[in-house]
Amino acid sequence: MSIVRELEAHRDLVLDALRVYLGAGLFFRGLALLTTEDGLRLLLGTTEPGLGLTGLTVYVTAAHVIGGALLAVGLYTRLAALIQLPILVGAVFLVHWNAGLLSADQSLEFSALVLFLLVLVGAFGSGRWSLDAKWRRSTTPAVSEPSRNAPAQK
Repeated sequence: MSIVRELEAHRDLVLDALRVYLGAGLFFRGLALLTTEDGLRLLLGTTEPGLGLTGLTVYVTAAHVIGGALLAVGLYTRLAALIQLPILVGAVFLVHWNAGLLSADQSLEFSALVLFLLVLVGAFGSGRWSLDAKWRRSTTPAVSEPSRNAPAQK
């Protein structure tokens, strides 16, 4: 069996692997921002600390750490992707847009890719191998067959 056919046969596993990889990447990006003294300030190119920058730093860091972890395990997946979207829209259109495509650091291309993947995860959901799916399976009531002795309903 060719690799393409094998991937087609396990499409749900491929989408889940993508979600896990994306979540782990955002989680570790959040940790990097958390452990770097001037992490977000350096990305934004500003030298002025302020209340707005502090609030933005807390939001971005928390969204990446918590949202990335939730994406990785597939818990509240659509909400976790939705929380990330404003950050990536800002990264693409406000932070990296001026550098343009094919710049040396490729930040625009990478941010746009992550934004696109978040939209896909938000649209398609958590996938088969997630905590969301496991909880859905365990809470759905089992449909029982009608009893043979029960009268037929019209």
